[in-house]
Amino acid sequence: MTTNVETYFLEGCGRCSLGGTADCKVHTWESELQTLRTIILDCGLTETCKWGVPCYTYNNSNILMLSAFKNYCSLNFFKGVLLSNNKGLLVAPGANSQAVRLLKFTNLAQLKSLSSDIKSYIFEAIEIEKQGLSLPAKKQLEPLPEELEQKFNEDPVLKSAFEALTPGRHRGYILFFSAPKQSKTRLSRIEKCADNILNGIGLHDKYSSKKR
Repeated sequence: MTTNVETYFLEGCGRCSLGGTADCKVHTWESELQTLRTIILDCGLTETCKWGVPCYTYNNSNILMLSAFKNYCSLNFFKGVLLSNNKGLLVAPGANSQAVRLLKFTNLAQLKSLSSDIKSYIFEAIEIEKQGLSLPAKKQLEPLPEELEQKFNEDPVLKSAFEALTPGRHRGYILFFSAPKQSKTRLSRIEKCADNILNGIGLHDKYSSKKR
C-alpha cells in the first residue's frame, strides 16, 4: 500500500493489482486529481497519505480524501452528511452510506467550473470540525459481520468502495462474509475479496468470469 502522496500520483494507491501499472485508475484522472490537490492545499488543509490515498486533515482530524474510480474521481468528505447541499452536488457513495458524501468529477472543465463550490464545501467542513459537530446516530440498514465493521473502521477507502457497489453486490458480499461460524474464516473472506471490492467487482461477477 502506498504511504507517500507523491508515489500515489505516480503509481496509484497500491491497494489492488492495477497499482503501478498503466491501467491504474489514478492515471485516468491525473489532471483532475492534481487540480483538486491544488485547490485543497490552497484552503489550508494538511496533506498526508492514509489507506494508500491522499488524505487531508485539520488539527489532525480527517476532513476529506481523494479517490479515483473507473468512471470518476472524487473528493470524499468524512462528515459530508453534515454539509449543506443546496445545489445537490454532494452524493452518497451508495444506498447504505450514512456519513461520507462525495463530490464527483468526470472531466477537468466540470471541475474548474465548480472550483468555488469545492472551496466552499472545504471551508464548511473545516468549520464543522472546529465546532466539534458529531455525526447522527448510526442506523443499521443491514446487519454486517463484526469483522467487516472493524475493517471499515480501519479502512475508509474500502468502506467507501463497498458502499458504492450496487445493492445486489452489497448483499451478496454480506451473506458470503457472514456465513462462516469462525471469526478467522470471516476475516479471511473479507481480505481475499478486498481487491475486487476496490475495483467495483461483485462476488458473483468474479465467479462468473472464472467460469468463462
